[in-house]
Amino acid sequence: MSKTLKIDVFTDVVCPWCLVGSARLDKALADLPDDIEVIVENHPFYLDASTPAEGVVVADMLREKYGKEPKEMWERVESEAKKAGIDLDLSQQPRMFPTAKAHTITRLAKPLGVQHELANAIAEAYFLQHRQINDDNVLADLAVEFGFDRGDAMDAMNDANELAITEQLAVQAAEQGIRGVPFFVFNEKYALSGAQPQEVFEKAIAQTLEEA
Repeated sequence: MSKTLKIDVFTDVVCPWCLVGSARLDKALADLPDDIEVIVENHPFYLDASTPAEGVVVADMLREKYGKEPKEMWERVESEAKKAGIDLDLSQQPRMFPTAKAHTITRLAKPLGVQHELANAIAEAYFLQHRQINDDNVLADLAVEFGFDRGDAMDAMNDANELAITEQLAVQAAEQGIRGVPFFVFNEKYALSGAQPQEVFEKAIAQTLEEA
């Protein structure tokens, strides 16, 4: 008899640790037998809800926040990314942008069954292809690759009501006690915070399935 594994994923597409965490989760899931039904649902979370429309220079923001050069912080996440097979150079994407539109289009991808894949694609476009994911055309191009009608995607990411729903969900996530991302919940039972090593994901998945 097949088992179902539901994973609720809280990430932000401008969070480098989320890129690493998602990659490690996906590697752990790839090793599961075919009779396990895996459902991954992505939820909005804002790394920095105060990011202005034009974005911020990440290096300046980190200097102001932590009082040190960003190179050391970048090297740590770049090193962990490399272990997950990701060639990440954070100096190549200088700006961090608001992500309400990216989260909205990801949220609306749920009926298409491609939420997780689209969220990963947006993060990769931002970090690895250095694209401006605050640009409607960039997001629409990505959405079309995952089954959206281009006009529908454009309308959705600029729909005040849809953006308000995304905002509400992001606020709710913070109110539920999620203080940082990535954050993963397995079958509404076990939670993992941060870009844990792949074997930690594997153990969490195995324990969840044992009790499913």
